[in-house]
Amino acid sequence: ETNKIYSSSPLKSFPTNGGKGPLSYANNCQYQKNGVVLTQALIYEEITKKLDTEFLLSHLNPFRISDMGCSAGPNTFIVVQNIIEAVKSKLNLNKDMIDFQVFFNDHSENDFNTLFKSLPVERNYFAAGIPGSFHRRLLPSSSLHLVNTSYALHWLSKIPEEIQDKNSPAWNKGKVHYSSSSKNVEAAYAAQFANDMESFLKARAEEIVHGGFLAVLLPCIPNEANPSKCTINALFEFMGSGLMDMVNMGSVDEAEVDSFNVPLYFPTQAEVETIIERNGCFKIEKMQQICRPMRGFTRQEVENFAMTVRAAMEEVPREHFGSEIAAEIFNRFSEKLVESCVFSDPTYVPMIDLFAFLKRI
Repeated sequence: ETNKIYSSSPLKSFPTNGGKGPLSYANNCQYQKNGVVLTQALIYEEITKKLDTEFLLSHLNPFRISDMGCSAGPNTFIVVQNIIEAVKSKLNLNKDMIDFQVFFNDHSENDFNTLFKSLPVERNYFAAGIPGSFHRRLLPSSSLHLVNTSYALHWLSKIPEEIQDKNSPAWNKGKVHYSSSSKNVEAAYAAQFANDMESFLKARAEEIVHGGFLAVLLPCIPNEANPSKCTINALFEFMGSGLMDMVNMGSVDEAEVDSFNVPLYFPTQAEVETIIERNGCFKIEKMQQICRPMRGFTRQEVENFAMTVRAAMEEVPREHFGSEIAAEIFNRFSEKLVESCVFSDPTYVPMIDLFAFLKRI
């Protein structure tokens, strides 16, 4: 029998800004934190209602949790502690009756130093880091009881090849995203997302014990929505517009823009449901859209939101254009976002998150 291979060449990764400086993700992730807080009660309720007591008693020590796409903190600690409290509540356990082991996962380029320096001193779990892409197997078979992933699955493992091919009808010339591009470009993005999520579910199905759970939180758009009229997609129109301004000024070569695309896709609930059903290893226990209205934002709040976007994805243009151009891209992005009406125009679909709680069957 041939030996199994548990690691291979890394997939493309764009880590969030590390450290704890003014541009770091750790200091600019309030939007994501708010989403995590909004879903705390949902996760707690699902665990306390759906986690089978007999299952728990037969899989107690240790109870293993993984947060996949954890970044550099601190939101991951909120998620993990909420899960642990829910499991303990299910059996009315005190802290000495069960051990919890938590695996924090992200790409190897992630700032794990900041993550582990920020670990709560009084935590009630054993912590470990698992570097690598969650589109592949990361842990032994049937070794996890509950997996969480928040604001990570909308990141693609790679840019679809056809949108960078000049001879393809899906070539995304002059654009950086699919939101206002051709249907061919949108279809290429959608196909890549589907492939990535299928890989993610296949890997988790092997790692999660039967009866265990998978909690997912990711940005989405309504079914049948026009992507160009969704606030989350409009953000990247501002980024592309700023880049074209720089092309017109001569500071960026047009060919460089033509070969640059943002590796983010925001699915509909229907798309996610279809992929889960096709996988066949998970039962949807709960799926709910959470509206994140941002009407009435002050200028400072819009600037703060622009900083959140920068902290989460600055590495994408930095890797392609270099640090100086990337900084200018986000300066222009912030200016255009402040000047826009995207958060006040009622014709734009507001920001929406999709929460899903799945059971391994």
